[in-house]
Amino acid sequence: ESVLSRIRSFEYSQKNAVLVPAAALGVGGMLLYWLRSGRKINTIDMGDGWWGSGERSLKGKEDESIRPFKIETSDKEIEDLHRRLDHFRFTPHVEGAAFHYGFNSSFLQKVVAYWRNQFDWRKQVEELNKYPHFHTTIEGIDIHFIHVKPSYVPHGRAVQPLLMVHGWPGSFYEFYKIIPLLTEPARHGLSEGDVVFEVICPSIPGYGFSEAPHQKGFDSVATARIFHKLMNRLGFKEYYLQGGDWGSRITTNMAQMLPQSVKGLHLNCVFMGKQGLGRMICIMLGAYVPWLVGLSREDARRFYPFMQKNVYDVLRESGYLHIQATKPDTAGCGLNDSPVGLAAYILEKFSTWTDKSFLHKDDGGLESKYSLDELLTNVMIYWVTSSIVSSMRYYKENFSKDPNLNAYSRYGIYVPTGIAAFPQEILHTPRVWAKDVYKNIITYTYMPRGGHFAAFEEPKLVAQDIMQFVRKVEQL
Repeated sequence: ESVLSRIRSFEYSQKNAVLVPAAALGVGGMLLYWLRSGRKINTIDMGDGWWGSGERSLKGKEDESIRPFKIETSDKEIEDLHRRLDHFRFTPHVEGAAFHYGFNSSFLQKVVAYWRNQFDWRKQVEELNKYPHFHTTIEGIDIHFIHVKPSYVPHGRAVQPLLMVHGWPGSFYEFYKIIPLLTEPARHGLSEGDVVFEVICPSIPGYGFSEAPHQKGFDSVATARIFHKLMNRLGFKEYYLQGGDWGSRITTNMAQMLPQSVKGLHLNCVFMGKQGLGRMICIMLGAYVPWLVGLSREDARRFYPFMQKNVYDVLRESGYLHIQATKPDTAGCGLNDSPVGLAAYILEKFSTWTDKSFLHKDDGGLESKYSLDELLTNVMIYWVTSSIVSSMRYYKENFSKDPNLNAYSRYGIYVPTGIAAFPQEILHTPRVWAKDVYKNIITYTYMPRGGHFAAFEEPKLVAQDIMQFVRKVEQL
């Protein structure tokens, strides 16, 4: 009996050895399924839309063809520009004003003189056309994009599709310096072991060569849906995303909408609208014991003094936002009629958003980071397409629905995320705050220099950070 009892006890323990792990695996699997199911359910509804003129036709299917497109100019277009530049009415600036009152009018005279006498728009059109441009019709409007593939792919290396989205007052042209670094890294001094990309840069509808929406309500979620449709039309089921400014918001919405299509999300600008007692406590304690509230020393250095960097500086730089979020067509009317007014309005942002200290310089520090050819080419994209008003409307469409830009923060982003935090960005978002929404941060890099227009200003830094991020994602 004693022997039989021991045998039964052994058999029972053996069964437990099998059943307990099996049960644990079962419970764990159910928990994982529940978590995954919860994430799938908690996504932005993709829906559908129509932004064309008039009512949507019930007959026939939308033309899904991809049509080659080429930017063109004419003598008439250039003559009209020169005539308007010749009639620029100069307003003397206040002595010692630098850029504190906005664009310094004396430096503006220099910009206008260069634009009128030396800037070669035909040459810049050739530069713009060096990459393949396309149009395709989505939800009733023509979407413009460039699609650049690597000329050579080493054997065994996978090419990763990367959608890069600009913001305001930028354009697809912001990415012209970073594209060759991403599509042909070895030729530009980047590691042979780096991943290789094919890059797709669309123009947000209403910006540049993308048709403006004809209906009210076109916001970042509608843009996200259209760009998902674009990538699907190009044959991509999975892809990487990159964005700053509105591009950050759009690509974030894309990750919230179809996470199964997004292999990874890389951002160089993160806006966090969430407030609350916990955030206020973090702000108050962070100046004295940053480690206690999850802030690093670098976070504290970039974040404080809080009122100066997060209130006064932001108020000074955001006057345009209130105008564009309320009555964009009024101010836009003058900008669309005057190339000089347009240049002053846009280029002032390329001064103080690149480096806050440029406010104190008579030339706004503009030529220390960019050439006048580069800056004026971006302005010309708005001018020749008459798109400044429709680009400004994008603020009204987004802020009228979501004044704090946090309506979608409840949709957590679980796709792998990389954040490049530039020191001169308008607002700094610490990693501990970003994790409230971006639940799967793979890389968070304190960039050594640079501001809001990261890819335009520091293309090599951005390219290296994107590659580092994608390498880590591909190893997961």
